[in-house]
Amino acid sequence: MNYKGILYYLGLFTFPLGFLSFLNIIYSSYFDYFLNTDSYILTLGISFFFGFLCLFISKNSSKEINFYEQLTLVILVYIFSAIIISIPFYFSNYQITFINSLFEAFSGLTTTGFTIFNNIKYLDPTLIIWRSSSQWIGGLYFIIFLILFFTNSKFNFKLSGLIYSEDKSLNPEKNIKKVSLKIFLIYLSLTLLTFLFFEISGLRLFNSLNLSMTTVSSGGFLPTDSLNLIIKNNFQKIILIFSLLIPILSIYFLYNIFNTRTFFKKHFEDFSILTLIIIIFLIFYLTNNHLGFFNTMINVVSSISNSGISLNKITGNLSLLFIFLTLIGGSINSNTSGLKFLRIFILLKSAFSEIFRIVKPNYVIEKNIPFSNTKINNDIIKISFFIFISFFISLFILSTLLLFDNITFENAFKLSILTLTNTTTSGLFDLESLFFSNLLTISKVSIIIFMIIGKIELLSILLLFKKILTKN
Repeated sequence: MNYKGILYYLGLFTFPLGFLSFLNIIYSSYFDYFLNTDSYILTLGISFFFGFLCLFISKNSSKEINFYEQLTLVILVYIFSAIIISIPFYFSNYQITFINSLFEAFSGLTTTGFTIFNNIKYLDPTLIIWRSSSQWIGGLYFIIFLILFFTNSKFNFKLSGLIYSEDKSLNPEKNIKKVSLKIFLIYLSLTLLTFLFFEISGLRLFNSLNLSMTTVSSGGFLPTDSLNLIIKNNFQKIILIFSLLIPILSIYFLYNIFNTRTFFKKHFEDFSILTLIIIIFLIFYLTNNHLGFFNTMINVVSSISNSGISLNKITGNLSLLFIFLTLIGGSINSNTSGLKFLRIFILLKSAFSEIFRIVKPNYVIEKNIPFSNTKINNDIIKISFFIFISFFISLFILSTLLLFDNITFENAFKLSILTLTNTTTSGLFDLESLFFSNLLTISKVSIIIFMIIGKIELLSILLLFKKILTKN
């Protein structure tokens, strides 16, 4: 295994955390928030020291890493980035334990949004920004992982090769820096656009900044205890809906929007998801119109985007329905987790094809991805099916582990789904009274592990273990 090559890229992924620390230091100095400045200086020093150390050790090594080495790198990026992100939490004046600091860091980095803080409004503003920026950088990392590392033709369990992702003449493996820069610029532009819209809607600059980083990354951290304290009128709700749609769609959706000739063909998946959102919204609104037009749309979009933030408290069976919406997820090349729309589409189309073949054996059935020359072969169907099976295996394991804590079966089941779909707990799912700081350490560690699995899939972990066992 090319350990030095892995260290090289691990060092590169460490530097952005240092820059985020530097921005927090500037913010603290400008607004005279010196309460936790030392912790950000420490984070800056550690991140840059660790980054340069990795680059120094790997300076004469090969920079080409294979698929298994890429998987190892992804896991190491999550672990080491979370450790660095946890430093300001641990050294803050709120007496946070190390495991709680790690829990908060992993929750932000995986854009899940579970928090150990019970009263956000009493937190130091710099710490609130640090929480938001942790999920923002986590969203950026995940998109880069999707485009660069999960496009392997042999192990394409993310199915990114079935839809438009990038200029086909541009090989991501040989143009890592160029592709990463393009992704960063698109991601940053979407964040700034969302921030500008929130500012125009009348939100405070502080809330606009935090909320834009939260929604673009499909995160769940809020700058206050309730979204109702921020979003107060219909125009702000429209902006919120727009911002929640961004992580659902492909990272290239708005980038290609002016190419009208091939735009629909390239983004059929995105248009299908938008159509599905409209259909689901109409069903919910016509059957439960007491929630209101905009509130219902926010609930639907927030669930599918795996954000989970909401203006409403939902109870009973309706909250469970919104939890099931989180399973859908968005585009393959998006920030969302879940089972993903395309995999569900493939399994449904394959199932109907088999049923139709029984009824009319001589009928030729077209099994292509719509507006694509890519055929839905048996390997693609098997991968999609295995992802479904592995998801429910993970759901069973995590639910069982959580039952050993002081959690009811219903809440353990709900929490497990939200963990695997990286969706925050809120009144939308009738889980706003769940306090993660009170959970047992084993429960927190289990949730951390499955938050990562929710991002990179259980299949990637199994492939890595298989490689290790085969080697031995």
